[in-house]
Amino acid sequence: MASARLTPNGVPAGLAGDPNLRPILQVVNLRCVNVDGPGAVRGDRWRGLVSDGTDTCPAMFAGQLSNLTRSGAIRRGTVIQLDEYVVNFVGGRKVFVVLNLTVLILECDIIGNPVITESEFSNQTPPRVAQFNGTRQYGSMAGNPSPVSPNGNVPVYRPSMSENSLNTPTRLNNKAPAFQPTAQPSYCPAPSYKNHGAIAKNEAPARIIPISALNPYQGRWAIKGRVTAKGDIRRYHNAKGEGKVFNFDLLDSDGGEIRVACFNALLDRFYEVVEVGKVYVVSRGNLKAAQKNFNHLNNEWEIMLENGSTVELCPDEDRSIPSQRYDFRPISEIEDTPTATMIDIIGVVTSVSPCTTLLKKNGTETQKRNISLKDMSGRSVDVTMWGDFCNREGSQLQEMVERGVFPVLAVKTGRVTDFNGKSVGTISSSQLLIDPDLSEAHTLRQWFDGGGRDASTQSISRDIAPAASRNENRKTVAQIKDDGLGMQDKPDWITVKASIIFFKSDNFCYTACPTKEGDRQCNKKVTKGTSGLWCCDKCDKEFEQCDYRYLLQLQIQDHSGTAWVTAFQEAAQELLGCSAGDLNRYKEEQDPRFAETMLSCLFQDYLLRLKVKEETYGDERRVKNTLVKVDRFDPAGESKYLLDLISRSVGY
Repeated sequence: MASARLTPNGVPAGLAGDPNLRPILQVVNLRCVNVDGPGAVRGDRWRGLVSDGTDTCPAMFAGQLSNLTRSGAIRRGTVIQLDEYVVNFVGGRKVFVVLNLTVLILECDIIGNPVITESEFSNQTPPRVAQFNGTRQYGSMAGNPSPVSPNGNVPVYRPSMSENSLNTPTRLNNKAPAFQPTAQPSYCPAPSYKNHGAIAKNEAPARIIPISALNPYQGRWAIKGRVTAKGDIRRYHNAKGEGKVFNFDLLDSDGGEIRVACFNALLDRFYEVVEVGKVYVVSRGNLKAAQKNFNHLNNEWEIMLENGSTVELCPDEDRSIPSQRYDFRPISEIEDTPTATMIDIIGVVTSVSPCTTLLKKNGTETQKRNISLKDMSGRSVDVTMWGDFCNREGSQLQEMVERGVFPVLAVKTGRVTDFNGKSVGTISSSQLLIDPDLSEAHTLRQWFDGGGRDASTQSISRDIAPAASRNENRKTVAQIKDDGLGMQDKPDWITVKASIIFFKSDNFCYTACPTKEGDRQCNKKVTKGTSGLWCCDKCDKEFEQCDYRYLLQLQIQDHSGTAWVTAFQEAAQELLGCSAGDLNRYKEEQDPRFAETMLSCLFQDYLLRLKVKEETYGDERRVKNTLVKVDRFDPAGESKYLLDLISRSVGY
């Protein structure tokens, strides 16, 4: 009888987790495992023992292979090739869980001299197959089969009439099927897999699939993609307590995109590992429906990493995966785009406004900067940058424009807003690329340098540059009260031309907590305890030193009247020209620079940008004026404003 060539050391190699191995093994025993219980189908699982000619290992056949075993396509002596399998621990021992296989020889004599070590199949001393004399069998059989040796080699067993034909199928002839097995390489030790994550459970890595093929019903998967965006660490508080999270986006070679979220301990594990632009293999995790309010990617799922997840860097960068995927829209199309739509745009930067500081509803401050983009569609749009974008890309753009260089800017994932007409704002996952190496950028550069600089364009945003804002919202001090400003649900933003006539110098600043949570500073008021340390009630921490932040009360006056105004950190520092800490030190040391700093700002004309909003103090409601921006008075700019005002008044 012809014999097949089994994979040398196939059992230990498979158990070691060799990812490229598809071992050829022989089934030396097979039996049905009864499944009892409500809703269970009795006898729908099969367990066997597979051999590489020397070593053996228990094998569990997946439910989808049950038809093969019932029909006799897999039986004792069958030579199979394991196409898909995982290694699990059952009863403290490794077993093959066979998911897919190929039958190479339907029936064959036992090859080699494997040692039986599985106590489930035999409670006696493990024998060798060559010692088998017909008085013992591997597995549970009914009846008393008699051995027949048609060729003088290893006996072939024919079952009695009462024997279960599924467990010991009848031998149809004495000739083994002709078989030319595929050559299997000699076993090389597989990489050492540490006991963590998915590898500890399944040993062999999952096969890489396209991102578009992911679904919640897959047990094991792996995807390979390039990180196109990485979010900042965000902290939250819910019924379960406080937590932290960050997200990153993956793009694969087929153009599939998906967002991955890491919470708490997983954030500590992966935040420093993940870098934008690098390629990673991510395996295991929970797939949940994407929250479209926050997830703009073209995928209905997002991945929540778990304790068994792995994120492995691919040192050899895959050139087939692009660095980013863009879907640029002409600026002219933004006019008809619904609000809150996420879009990609590209244009030439024509102007950049100074950075301003705004007070958010939760009491924290954020930065804002506006830039203007134009493209070949004959339209321009205002792009509002928030947070770190203002000082990072915003400062670089401002320096370039001031030098007379007008760069091309690509905005990836901007949100369309209807504030001041149609405009585009950044979100935490937005990306700004200055003079990117893209064909669209090169085309825009050629157009702008070839005459597009002087081409007339129409803005789809109402002008919100500083001068235009002042022109549209200019008020006198008396009009704040007379016009009932700040009495509505939303605050009023106005500009007044006025002089500062008085400062409250006793309490111009407060002691603030220096603790940072991610990229956000606490800034809550701290007090000095009996230990001499500064204590923050919110953070429940003590510090040797604290920060000083402005809380400046000042009185302004124009020809119509006077009003009290509050200036916080950035606006007050811009007005006085020094930090709150330095000014507090001047005061404590009785340094003459304290009085000089205060007096230098008095009775000077300024254009003051104010936020006017009614607030409640105890049972009293009153209008509060907050200074958000200070501009030195420019006689030339003021003259132009007055001339424009006269022209509009007389109808020119």
